[in-house]
Amino acid sequence: MYILDEVSDKSLERVVVYLTHSEALELKDSLEDLLKKPLANHAHISDENFQKELTVCIYDVNNLKGFNKRSIDLIMNDS
Repeated sequence: MYILDEVSDKSLERVVVYLTHSEALELKDSLEDLLKKPLANHAHISDENFQKELTVCIYDVNNLKGFNKRSIDLIMNDS
């Protein structure tokens, strides 16, 4: 698991995520879809005002096609 703070461009070790019930359901549904569709490697979960966003990705270290350079660097080097 890798966590990237896109604002500071830094890898994080721990985060706390507070979700409403509907946001948790959206996350659950998004993860289920990602597991069924391997070519779709990420999903966005937004709050109701679209002010905050959680992006979740599923990756295979042996196939990082479709990920940008920053994501690949994080996955391969944890930096």
